[in-house]
Amino acid sequence: IPMLNDSQLEAVLEAAAGAGAREAAYVMLRLPLEVAELFQAWLEEHFPERAARVMNRVRDLRGGRDNDPRFGHRMRGEGVYADLLRQRFARACRRLGLNRDRIHLDCSRFAPPVRPGQQLELL
Repeated sequence: IPMLNDSQLEAVLEAAAGAGAREAAYVMLRLPLEVAELFQAWLEEHFPERAARVMNRVRDLRGGRDNDPRFGHRMRGEGVYADLLRQRFARACRRLGLNRDRIHLDCSRFAPPVRPGQQLELL
C-alpha cells in the first residue's frame, strides 16, 4: 500500500527468498468499483492521519483516479512513484537472486478438454 507499507518491499522479498522462493512479482494496489470505498473507510478507521496522503498517492499512480482499469496499466501504475517502486523491486530481486531462472512452461502438448456432447476432432 503506497505510503503505508511500501517501505517493507525489500524485507518481504528477503523473507520470501530466505524461505526458498525463486520468483517474485507484484501488483500495484488496485481499487476497482466498491473496493475503493471500502479501502478508504478502512484507511480512515485505522490510519486517519495518513489516509489522505495514501489516497493522493494512489490517485497519482492511477492518473488522478482511484483505479485505472486499462489493460497494461492496472497492474503496475504509472508515474515517478511507480517507476521508483519498479526499480526498487528489480534491484532487490537481482540482489536476492530472484527471477533469474524463469520457469518456461511448454504448452505445445496442451489440448483443451473435450466438453460433454462435443465432437472430437478428426486427425
